[in-house]
Amino acid sequence: MWTADEIAQLCYEHYGIRLPKKGKPEPNHEWTLLAAVVKIQSPADKACDTPDKPVQVTKEVVSMGTGTKCIGQSKMRKSGDILNDSHAEVIARRSFQRYLLHQLQLAATLKEDSIFVPGTQKGVWKLRRDLIFVFFSSHTPCGDASIIPMLEFEDQPCCPVFRDWANNSSVEASSNLEAPGNERKCEDPDSPVTKKMRLEPGTAAREVTNGAAHHQSFGKQKSGPISPGINSCDLTVEGLAAVTRMAPGSAKVIDVYRTGAKCVPGEGGDSGKPGAAFHQVGLLRVKPGRGDRTRSMSCSDKMARWNVLGCQGALLMHFLEEPIYLSAVVIGKCPYSQEAMQRALIGRCQNVSALPKGFGVQELKILQSDLLFEQSRCAVQAKRADSPGRLVPCGAAISWSAVPEQPLDVTANGFPQGTTKKTIGSLQARSQISKVELFRSFQKLLSRIARDKWPHSLRVQKLDTYQEYKEAASSYQEAWSTLRKQAFGSWIRNPPDYHQFK
Repeated sequence: MWTADEIAQLCYEHYGIRLPKKGKPEPNHEWTLLAAVVKIQSPADKACDTPDKPVQVTKEVVSMGTGTKCIGQSKMRKSGDILNDSHAEVIARRSFQRYLLHQLQLAATLKEDSIFVPGTQKGVWKLRRDLIFVFFSSHTPCGDASIIPMLEFEDQPCCPVFRDWANNSSVEASSNLEAPGNERKCEDPDSPVTKKMRLEPGTAAREVTNGAAHHQSFGKQKSGPISPGINSCDLTVEGLAAVTRMAPGSAKVIDVYRTGAKCVPGEGGDSGKPGAAFHQVGLLRVKPGRGDRTRSMSCSDKMARWNVLGCQGALLMHFLEEPIYLSAVVIGKCPYSQEAMQRALIGRCQNVSALPKGFGVQELKILQSDLLFEQSRCAVQAKRADSPGRLVPCGAAISWSAVPEQPLDVTANGFPQGTTKKTIGSLQARSQISKVELFRSFQKLLSRIARDKWPHSLRVQKLDTYQEYKEAASSYQEAWSTLRKQAFGSWIRNPPDYHQFK
């Protein structure tokens, strides 16, 4: 019906055609990440899908996001008018919520076709049965899904890294999306043992032999994933030995790709040991900041949460009979492990039980495309060759939603690009996908519906603040509480006073 490459190609074309130059990386100097939600509509007659005659489906990008940054906790605001997390996956999901709000408005006002049809109770809606949503990301999500075994093959030997390599400013070796200039030194520069520089996923690893730099290509692990049976949080010596035994052919695990996301308090921590034991896997993590710690959970953690609670969030759950789940996740060409993706997005929550009606851990389909995003770190690094200056992440984030009014939103440091200190706090200094603006859209939807047609959860009590509306979505809050108790007990939550705006 559709392939991973078709989804990736559709998203790359949409990025090139529908997103403006403003907010995109500066050529040969900057890179970014891309994420999107694609709506897939099956034909009404539901013909059988066969190899000879595949069913033709309609594919449409309904939200898109780019970005690599987060703000530190000291910059967070209680007014809900700043984006705390501007990683592409989070921007795409918030843009998707904006699209869902618009579709609910269409359904409630009966003006034109919507993706929603009436549910069984007054005032609630459900997704049409001929529709599914696929999430695309040009890179594996930061955090647990990016802790990927690095294999050594007989035909791809590790080449020695010279002692001064890590100090070469023309080569980026960042362990932190936020601080691309923080080069990681060789683990033991005096050791004669063959070594390789580990890079943040998305970076083209460069091996140096006899003074010449070569790019190591990344893609699918064509020999198959590492043992799916190894899910322990601590990759012990025994566990590493087991992975090595399971590695295909002569391949062995020599290291892991690193994530800049840090373990949350109460989750233990990474060993920091050289090689493949550097990280513990399966842990909750927060995104890194430049000295100022963030309160933003990693994209791996957030996507795992969406796979249980849905992508719609608490507010929209008032109007929905069931959560809006993703049916599949497609990852672009980059360092990738099917086992790590399965563990991070599904495995950590697979034993969660006793969820409210309609909620559940989804059987998410996870695929990888062979198509590389042209403005990914790896692609830009390969193209720029020996260009002067450092390669840095783009500071802007772009949001796009399939909505008629102001579909585009370009931000930097959590505010619309061009915002000055004087204008912060004004209406024009709010992103369309900030908490306060999504809440305003939610209230606008309510105002267009007669009160006697509101869903029961909104009719039984007088609600005022953003926090009160979220808490009143009782089934969602019960599901979230269950998920925290059974799987994500150390999840960092913002204090209630950050949600008291109206």
